Amino acid sequence: MRDELRERIGSALKTAQEDGDKRRCATLRLIQTAVKDREAAARDNGKDGVGETQVIEILQKMIRQRETSAEEFETSGQLDLAEQERVEQQIIREFLPVQLSDEEIRSLCEETVKDIDAHGLRDIGRCMSELKSRYPGKMDFVQASCFVKEMLRSEANGYHASKGGDDVAEN
Repeated sequence: MRDELRERIGSALKTAQEDGDKRRCATLRLIQTAVKDREAAARDNGKDGVGETQVIEILQKMIRQRETSAEEFETSGQLDLAEQERVEQQIIREFLPVQLSDEEIRSLCEETVKDIDAHGLRDIGRCMSELKSRYPGKMDFVQASCFVKEMLRSEANGYHASKGGDDVAEN
């Protein structure tokens, strides 16, 4: 199970080589190199390599990098390079689990905040840890973190307004 994603990437590379798809080959080789680099770093630190969750994180990072590059290329008028970045993004996305929509992410964040009884910004770490363990690779955790912060900030403000406001009025 641990190597299923890597096997899919390797198989896709072989197919791309057989089909003569140079862009796809190059992108898949970049993925393999990034995974091998992370694995080597993990072993240097005394760990046992990387698991599928870390491979998914690598893929998500590669997608974010290409999004940033594509935007920069578009801004500078280099539309052909921006398109290449977007094509690479699509190739990389093929290996990620189906991503949840914004509404689904928000709903799962709300559910998790309630489940772990989070009440303030100090609980962001616990919420994010729980989300990552429940939904590995299925959501944009940067976006989820923003949703959780917003919820906990609102809850904290509501909490202080209802609790603190009454105390002040009584004094």
